[in-house]
Amino acid sequence: MASFKAREVVSILKKLGFIEKRQTGSHLIMYHPGKNKIIPVPIHAKDLKRGLLKGIIKQAESTEKEFLELN
Repeated sequence: MASFKAREVVSILKKLGFIEKRQTGSHLIMYHPGKNKIIPVPIHAKDLKRGLLKGIIKQAESTEKEFLELN
């Protein structure tokens, strides 16, 4: 799995239908109105770690392949 910056993950989530709901500190809260799902994305300078990225993909009900294709 490739490494992603937080802003890249936010961009991909937007392509999946998520919208920016609010930001609490260093975490951007993404919301999907159709699925009624909320995903917090930590906004830091470094790349997101592999486990965190996999968790975000799972919460978004997506696959690693789909995530990479949307990048």
